[in-house]
Amino acid sequence: MTAVIIKGTEVYNPEKGGAVDLSILDVQQIFGRAGRPQFDSSGEATLITSYDAYQRYITKLVRAVPIESNFIKQLPDHLNAEIVGGTVSTIQEAVQWLGYTYLHIRMLGNPLAYGIKPEEKNDDPTLVSRRRELIVHAAKHLSATKMIAYAQASGNLSAREMGRTAAHFYVQSESVATFNDQMGSNKNLSNASLVHTIASASEFQNMKVRQEELEELEKIAGNCPLEIRGAGLDDGGRGLVTSATDKAFLLIQAYISKERITSFTLISDVNYISANAGRIARALFEMCLKQGDAGSAMKLLRIAKSVDNRIWWFQTPLRQFEGEIRDNALLHLEKAVSSEYSGLASVTSLLDLHPNEVGSLCHWHKGGEKVQSLIRMLPQFEVDCRVLPVTGSILKFHVTLTPTFVWHGRWHGGGQSFWFWIENTESKRIYHHEQFTLTKAKSASSFAIDAMAPIFGESGQFVVKIISDSWVGVEQVVPISIEESQLPRQDEVLTKLQDLTPLPTSALQNAAYEKLYPFHAFNPIQTQLFHVLYHTDSPVLLGAPTGSGKTIVAELALLRLKKLRPSSICVYIAPLKALARERLKDWQRRLGAPPLNWNVLELSGDTHHDLSRLERSDVLICTPEKWDLLSRGWRGFQTGGAVKEKSFVKRVGLLVIDEVHLLGEERGAVLEAIVSRTRFISRTLQQSKGPKDEEETRIVGLSTSLANAVDLGAWIGIETESMSSSNRQGLFNFSQYVRPIPIAVHVQGFSGKHYCPRMATMNKPCYAAIKDYAPTKPTLIFVASRRQTRLTAIDLISYAASDEQPMSFLDCSQDYIESVAENIRDESLRHTLTFGIGLHHAGLTSADREVVERLFLEGRIRVLVATATLAWGLNLPGRLCIVKGTEYFDGKSSRYVDYPLTDVLQMIGRAGRPGFDTQAFAVVMATEDKKNFYKKFLYTSFPVESCLQDKLCENINAEIASGTISTTVDALGYLSWTFFARRVKANPSYYGAKSSDDDDVEEFLFSTVKDTLAQLDESGCIVTQLNDDTAQVKSTSLSIAAASYYLSHRTPKQMQFGVKEGRRIVLNYLEEETNSKVSDSLKTSLSSFERSPRIDEVASGWLLYTLCSTHEFDEHPVRHNEEHLNEELSRSLMWGPDMTMLLSGRRSYNIEIFQDPHTKCFLLLQAYLQRAKLPITDYVNDTMSVVDNVPRLLAAMEYIACQDKEQPGSFELLTQFSRTRQFVATKSTPQSDPVLLLVGAPEFTVNKQKNSNHITSLREIRAMPRATAVNTISQLTRLNKKRVDVAITSLFRLPLVNLNKCAVSHHVDKATGKAVGKLEMHLQMERQRDKADNEVSLTILLGSYHQKMLLGQSSIRIDRSGKFDVVRTVEFDWNRANADGGAEGGRMIIRLLFDNIRGLDAEMLISLT
Repeated sequence: MTAVIIKGTEVYNPEKGGAVDLSILDVQQIFGRAGRPQFDSSGEATLITSYDAYQRYITKLVRAVPIESNFIKQLPDHLNAEIVGGTVSTIQEAVQWLGYTYLHIRMLGNPLAYGIKPEEKNDDPTLVSRRRELIVHAAKHLSATKMIAYAQASGNLSAREMGRTAAHFYVQSESVATFNDQMGSNKNLSNASLVHTIASASEFQNMKVRQEELEELEKIAGNCPLEIRGAGLDDGGRGLVTSATDKAFLLIQAYISKERITSFTLISDVNYISANAGRIARALFEMCLKQGDAGSAMKLLRIAKSVDNRIWWFQTPLRQFEGEIRDNALLHLEKAVSSEYSGLASVTSLLDLHPNEVGSLCHWHKGGEKVQSLIRMLPQFEVDCRVLPVTGSILKFHVTLTPTFVWHGRWHGGGQSFWFWIENTESKRIYHHEQFTLTKAKSASSFAIDAMAPIFGESGQFVVKIISDSWVGVEQVVPISIEESQLPRQDEVLTKLQDLTPLPTSALQNAAYEKLYPFHAFNPIQTQLFHVLYHTDSPVLLGAPTGSGKTIVAELALLRLKKLRPSSICVYIAPLKALARERLKDWQRRLGAPPLNWNVLELSGDTHHDLSRLERSDVLICTPEKWDLLSRGWRGFQTGGAVKEKSFVKRVGLLVIDEVHLLGEERGAVLEAIVSRTRFISRTLQQSKGPKDEEETRIVGLSTSLANAVDLGAWIGIETESMSSSNRQGLFNFSQYVRPIPIAVHVQGFSGKHYCPRMATMNKPCYAAIKDYAPTKPTLIFVASRRQTRLTAIDLISYAASDEQPMSFLDCSQDYIESVAENIRDESLRHTLTFGIGLHHAGLTSADREVVERLFLEGRIRVLVATATLAWGLNLPGRLCIVKGTEYFDGKSSRYVDYPLTDVLQMIGRAGRPGFDTQAFAVVMATEDKKNFYKKFLYTSFPVESCLQDKLCENINAEIASGTISTTVDALGYLSWTFFARRVKANPSYYGAKSSDDDDVEEFLFSTVKDTLAQLDESGCIVTQLNDDTAQVKSTSLSIAAASYYLSHRTPKQMQFGVKEGRRIVLNYLEEETNSKVSDSLKTSLSSFERSPRIDEVASGWLLYTLCSTHEFDEHPVRHNEEHLNEELSRSLMWGPDMTMLLSGRRSYNIEIFQDPHTKCFLLLQAYLQRAKLPITDYVNDTMSVVDNVPRLLAAMEYIACQDKEQPGSFELLTQFSRTRQFVATKSTPQSDPVLLLVGAPEFTVNKQKNSNHITSLREIRAMPRATAVNTISQLTRLNKKRVDVAITSLFRLPLVNLNKCAVSHHVDKATGKAVGKLEMHLQMERQRDKADNEVSLTILLGSYHQKMLLGQSSIRIDRSGKFDVVRTVEFDWNRANADGGAEGGRMIIRLLFDNIRGLDAEMLISLT
């Protein structure tokens, strides 16, 4: 038997301020410990208590009493939490919520205990009125404390910042009311006043001031740095600490100061203080921060950190290295250098001293070096702030932070959090604040933060503050000077929309053109522009809101071009591939069909066309990057032929740039290069044909409303200087409010530091917005990621189901939608479609996307949740558009950043499409701190600034490679064509120029050119020669590679190193193989080329690793916690995170490598080749983005390798490039057998059968007669007849190449005097090509016999079916081929390699004699 004794039932509760009795539940819980199950048959419990409590315990133990609810006491706090969480948004919802509580159950069961009369219960059995009364009373209380906004007329409840902070930090509403009273409008409270405010919180008001504590409290007061008001003793010897607030005020300081307390009750109270004071200080800090009160926010953060660390803010930060420095040394150090608020600056000044001097200062002679090493661990940054004037009243601050401290796991852990804000020192107002976390992986690199602030007249000085969230005394204050910043002039020109009669389509005066349009008249904007577009060749810039019919404006210019110059080409630049596809489908349907029959082609990263098709085209639809790459080679590259001259570029008569305002975004540098080059080409062609007014190429720019339309218009060729603002022909800049369908925009703010929970809180408001604005009309919801599309749709379904209307978004029969859903491949989309909600993102197949678009367009589903990037490519009607979150994950900075305003406007513009709606609504859901920003600036036109400066190296390099630039004077001339040069003149401070004076602008541009050329020289792209006052520049092969393959100027040098190492690796492994198979198996007739899988694996692995390590993948996203997924994935892959495993056979790597984007790319590429399972669905899109770039990067690296063809091993390395392309194209590894790709048979079976049948390659099977091949495949795979037939069909669709004749000759080149060999090959091709089969590329390589040097190369494109002959002549270095022909001399190797098919490669040894 086990006995339990309760000796006394009084316990001290600091929250209540005294001793309280144990509850009966606690007593019963303790009694339950008597008697051990399975050991005892009975138990005994004894309760020893006071006489007063005895009868109460006996009664409750003998007679069970229902437990009553205490929920009413804190109803306002709980209601506030539900409002903040999004559960409750109206009084009615709050009444319903209260019905789910235990309070409601007890009110029904025991109404008298809650003040409910029997007649009230009879009249209202469910107590709805009583619940409403309680809710309304609580809502009024919360509204009075500024925690919520309560609209009594409508009953709507919405959270305010004060309430959000209180809910987050669990602060009672009574405390918030106290804070409001004590702080009020006073923005200059002292530290003592703020600590007193914290002590005034209702959480501490139950503390009691006892007579026996007064003596110790007096002692504590004497040791506290902050004096209590009226501290001391009165005449009667009684302490003046008379309130709970005074006691808490002293105990907070005692806790920070680590005072030794002897009183038991005070010890309990201090423990209670320690658990709550920091939380309340943090809550007050965030309240002040969000109100913009800089002074109070800074002081409260110091207090909160002092409570957390038990170190005063005026003490040295080195105290946080507990146990590392002696106490007396810290005291001497504080006396010598410390000041009240400059602890960090004071201790860092010790780094300028010798360690012995530091030891002397702190009276610890041997500790000087240790003190300095600890100082270097204090978190601090090197801060560089650029002031960028945006308008005459708005400044943009571009702050670059570089961590300068030493990271130590013991002191810094996995990450350190910091507060960043920009403050006006005169008004003490915070204009921007944010919190960021620094991890060890990011502690070695710089990162940037952008912020905006308004200026009003003579504003005071701005400062940037970076404050550690945890380290006491670690604060940096960096003053920002704005005196030297020259504010740009305000030159916004708006075009008035004329009251014109809509122009009929018959004004086109062309029956074929009129049939293009289903309507009878153009809209007002199109009518106003018609004459300039259709009857002149003037350049046009149109700024108008989304949905204004800008596409038809572009078409009018296109129709004029083809009417007057039928052979000219129109180039349409779409910002995204999605928009390019949409435009292609529309124009192919309308312009590519009779009667016009124009040849419309798309050029993007997903499409490839040969030059002949481009020459025959009428309209080219391109992404900016694709046209930039194509137009770079408009007259051939300087060094002779990396890219042939593209004559079709000179035939471009019209360049249409859609969304030209993106010039100011990250990809804007590409658009700027396109227009600048187009105007340069146009002017060059114009001058070659004699003087004429118009340039050869007309430019039409389409945009939203612009603040600096005049600058942009002048840049594209519009005459803006000699005419008045009312007569600028071609310049049309309409207000944002001029749109065919009026729109009402609502901005909602949401709290929450973390992205995913904040997105979840937006789902219910999304559902409410649909019910309010578009209950039976289409709704578009834009989110930032594919995962969010799925989560948003699922939550919308659940909310509809809770309203007992699960099919409210569906407008068709259930049978019909289920039949459609059966053919959907994406599982999430298949589920959501049956409820009337579609998903739209890049991860869907094209077939799935087309189904979703069709259902939404037909109105069968009413809600479409799409990723924000597709806002540019979606042209679907929607009464309501919801922007759910204005942030996206930026891979470059590895954090969530805001969308550009242009993107938000683009999403909003999808609401209310002409021809579908008569009214439109938009809801923008942003973080609470961005709510006012969007309200103020959403329809404020910001000037478009140039982004060319960051990409100037790539653009200057491209012009040098093409021969446009050969001197610094040429480079300056090129810059004069750019928008960058115009904006430097208009807004010099934004770009770093001294002023807008001509001399200062010229000096700045010259300095920019000089720095750019120096960077290109350093990266090996150019060679600079100084001649007199100017410098001659000449491109190198690395320059050609960067320009031809669209690389960063730093990438080719990395590739050059990879090529050098690749040659060494291949040669080493060939030498290690005894009795080289290549040498022994070489035949004088064409035979299969086989290479050791080990060589293939190491060489291809190195090439792919080199590509993944280049700067091209610097910005590949590694999201939060993905480093753990990368590590897990690496364990299942063949090579691991780097080349260590492949080269040495052991896995040895630093765990931090998995946070590197290049490592992730290498892992994804391996998983693609192995067809391995990816850990999450986000990796699927990531993999495709990597794989899509591999062919281009391999081609660039191959081009660089070809420049060193005289190096030993170059022939073998070039062979490996083709082999690597084969692995990528077939998604296979070097260890897998090519036969498996054909038939899918088990590997062990195929290998066993191949060995027994003496078959070494797939080419041998392909060369067999069909009947023999059938038997061979059957023997190899043991497949049934049906599967064998499928395999044979696939086999004979592969090309077979045979060499019918081969002739070698040579001659002496008269120009160079070198002997040139010529190999003439007569090849017979055989292929049973299906229409679905792609073209095949065959590479011919000639290599020297001994040192494996590359002698020559050529390629053949196989795009025909049947048997046909091809004659190809390849030239090579005759003397080198003979000199390196081996012991017998006069021999070389020929290899025929396919780029995307494995197992069909062939080689032979050929004699030169």
